[in-house]
Amino acid sequence: MASPDSGSPESGPSVASTTAPVLDRDGVRLTVDEAVATVTLTNAAKRNAQSPVLWRALTEVGRVLPGSVRVVVLRGEGKSFSAGLDRQAFTPEGFDGEPSFLDLARGDDDVLDAAIAEYQDAFTWWRRGDIVSIAAVQGHAIGAGFQLALACDLRVAADDAQFAMRETSLGLVPDLTGTHPLVSLVGYARALEICATGRFVQAAEAERVGLANLVVPGDQLDAAAQDLAAALLAAPRAAVIETKALLQGAVGRPYEEQRRAERAAQARRLRDLAGIGD
Repeated sequence: MASPDSGSPESGPSVASTTAPVLDRDGVRLTVDEAVATVTLTNAAKRNAQSPVLWRALTEVGRVLPGSVRVVVLRGEGKSFSAGLDRQAFTPEGFDGEPSFLDLARGDDDVLDAAIAEYQDAFTWWRRGDIVSIAAVQGHAIGAGFQLALACDLRVAADDAQFAMRETSLGLVPDLTGTHPLVSLVGYARALEICATGRFVQAAEAERVGLANLVVPGDQLDAAAQDLAAALLAAPRAAVIETKALLQGAVGRPYEEQRRAERAAQARRLRDLAGIGD
């Protein structure tokens, strides 16, 4: 699953929303300001520790996101982006109304697989083709928190950000879709070392190895994320969508197939600019 939350330090200041929430429950708030949506983890008192109910709320955000949204900014209130899975998941009691992870492990294989697949749904929609997602990361991004940051297309980090994949150290594996983007960003050898040791990757290293696109002072994090969102909105939406699709498919395509994909995408763009329909 993901590493447990290791404590509940004092929370820091939150950024007030300028729009009424579209969704606000279970530790997740969604606000929309024209083409930019902001998803905020709101349980600062527990360092935005994650749980199945929070994952369902994140999945619902993906479902209710208006079609006008082009950029989604993901942030966490308080001093930590997300310190990982709430340790209560590993107790016999689990969460109210939820089977504990221990009970799931003792049960049917198909039920366990379906439960993990449901949890993964909260992490899969951030890279869909019609949006660009940005994680604004401060403080701890551990386990599930690290994987949630990795679920986004881009990451802006505060200079106090610390990333760690603690699952292997706990006898588990990263299972919330984080392995694929991690290897894509830093390569197999570094990804293995980060996961197998469970060590912390500080902000400066994260930027150097490609985990973070940008590192800024903590008091500039939200502004930097909004500036990046504005820059992404400057290009026509259709061009960004086509470019994102090309880049997402580049690793899995042979060179000649990628050349054909580029030609086809450019032909669509030229026809669109010339006012020629399909």
